[in-house]
Amino acid sequence: MLDVYALSGFMIVMIVLVVAVVIFATQSVKVVPQQTAWVVERLGKFHAVLSPGLNFIIPFIDRVAYRHSLKEIPLDTPSQVCITRDNTQLTVDGVLFFQVTDPQRASYGTSNYVIAITQLAQTTLRSVVGRMELDKTFEERDLINKSVVSAIDEAALNWGVKVLRYEIKDLTPPQVILQAMQQQITAEREKRAVVAASEGRKLEQINLATGAREAAIAQSEGEKQAEINKAEGQAAATLAIATATAEALRRIAEATQTEGGMTAVNLQVAEKYIGAFGELAKTSNTLVVPGNMGDLAGMITSAMKIVEGAKTAKPKA
Repeated sequence: MLDVYALSGFMIVMIVLVVAVVIFATQSVKVVPQQTAWVVERLGKFHAVLSPGLNFIIPFIDRVAYRHSLKEIPLDTPSQVCITRDNTQLTVDGVLFFQVTDPQRASYGTSNYVIAITQLAQTTLRSVVGRMELDKTFEERDLINKSVVSAIDEAALNWGVKVLRYEIKDLTPPQVILQAMQQQITAEREKRAVVAASEGRKLEQINLATGAREAAIAQSEGEKQAEINKAEGQAAATLAIATATAEALRRIAEATQTEGGMTAVNLQVAEKYIGAFGELAKTSNTLVVPGNMGDLAGMITSAMKIVEGAKTAKPKA
């Protein structure tokens, strides 16, 4: 019976030892996931930060006090009412993106870094919006975001947190302001439409005036060229007549130098002289008599002698 009891006691001791070893091994081995940091305290004091992978600690002496995710974390900040520089209420809602960069400071720098950066984001946002007028808040969203990030990031260094960016989701003014803004937008659009229409009419008048001016210039140029062409034609005709007349006179002069040339000229002159009086008598009821009848008689006598002389000369030829 003693052997049985002794064996039973030994088995219990072995089982207890095995359980203790298993518990010790389980407590001493820690597997840390990727992008995660575990803060270990030894006897209540900071000891180390476990990196991702397999780690060993001393059970019952060391303990994992804090677990931090090293991923980028989006944090939705509660909406709040901000007062702009021109005393207009504006409801602002945004989202904050941050990342734990120092697990030790994140564990001991503040009791709750999430609440800390949330409150700081809200107070900074109120301060930034308070320095702007209402219209500027809609135009300067990037400036507001950068100002909030800069202010929070400076303070968050002591908390082991890096603020990456802040984005405004909604900027909501009161309903009365929205209606006024809508009326202003409508008025601006109507103004642009009127200006565009007037610019169109102005451009139309300019185009018409330009076209009329170009047409008048083209017409005057055409008339000028026509006058030039006409003048050149008249000059050419006059020159041709003068040339022909000169040539005729030259030939007459040459003819007068030949035998019988002057006689032929005198005969032609007498014929034209008599013919002119004959035409004048036909076209007018007035009788025109030369002042010197002897000249006319002498010219007729000369003409008759020339004719008779020409008739007498022909048989000899």
